[in-house]
Amino acid sequence: MGKRVLVGMSGGVDSSVAAALLCEAGYDVIGVTLNVWPERDAMQALAEREDACCSLSAVEDARRVADQLGIPYYVLNFKDVFERQVMANFAAEYARGRTPNPCVRCNQFVKFDALLARAVAVDADYVATGHYARIDHDAASGRWRLLRALDRTKDQSYVLYVMSQERLARTLFPLGELTKPAVRAQAARLGLATADKAESQEICFVPTGNYRDYLAAAAPATRRRGPIVDLDGRVLGTHQGIAYYTIGQRKGLGLAAGQPLYVVDLLPEANRVVVGPREALLATGCLVEDVNYVALAGLDGPLAAQARIRYKAEDAPVELAPAAGGRLAVRFLAPQRAVTPGQTIVFYAGDVVFAGGTIACRLDATVPGERAAALAAT
Repeated sequence: MGKRVLVGMSGGVDSSVAAALLCEAGYDVIGVTLNVWPERDAMQALAEREDACCSLSAVEDARRVADQLGIPYYVLNFKDVFERQVMANFAAEYARGRTPNPCVRCNQFVKFDALLARAVAVDADYVATGHYARIDHDAASGRWRLLRALDRTKDQSYVLYVMSQERLARTLFPLGELTKPAVRAQAARLGLATADKAESQEICFVPTGNYRDYLAAAAPATRRRGPIVDLDGRVLGTHQGIAYYTIGQRKGLGLAAGQPLYVVDLLPEANRVVVGPREALLATGCLVEDVNYVALAGLDGPLAAQARIRYKAEDAPVELAPAAGGRLAVRFLAPQRAVTPGQTIVFYAGDVVFAGGTIACRLDATVPGERAAALAAT
């Protein structure tokens, strides 16, 4: 047998094909599904849904595929690390007036850090998943690189920017060179039980699909009413809790105004939601914290790159510069709409991921509180 690889199998077609391709390539494959949901009533209801990642039906689907492939299969208990690193952080970030990306933290702390630790325990050389991304090694720099997938419509490099050099060196992405239709075709060729299975939902631990319902149950203290104000501080209405609003939101504000109004800032210290016209959402820059360098070892001067400020956003040309405290100062060459604190921003050169991090604040803030935060940060 070839080198041993621990494959994360979610019960979907992508991870099923990833495991199958590794078997065909001669690897010694072990399939695992991560049991991540705490034993709560809401979580148990979610566990019974067929479209939820890592649900009971997903576990059975993964087990069936493992049987078809003739590989060992196990369910691993990662409930504590998932609740601590992903679910608790999700609620805490919204309470701070930020919009988190739980998939990034799940990849960092669960799917790779915790899974790699288990791989060591079973003498596995690699871990593998069904993510759409690619990894290579750059001889000139001596660094492992993360690249976009061949299928740009399915590319997941944005949520994988947290991969360290150590993680990249021990990770395989078998689907990086395939399109989604090609993956479906491979599943059909192999007769896999998951060949026609639909995609799973985005936030796996939100039973209703609405994050506000989850926050109301998991963090009821976030339901603290306060004023909705305009850019001049005039009170226009009452909000239900700043955690229930996001930058750029227009619907659900309950305001009667002569023009469309959008959420342009969230001020947790004052418990205020600030609204303004669409143009107030434009930003010419931002500060980025918790930076992870991938293709680069670091940054000591200005650098031109392409930036993605949301998962589905188009790339935008930017100039990066080092800032105090290990942060990055980002200047957008064209103003960007709804630059949102807490969200992920990833920097590319073509298909190569330079670095990524978390948006801390806008640098051209319209709202006095946000302007003060930006000035303090720089």
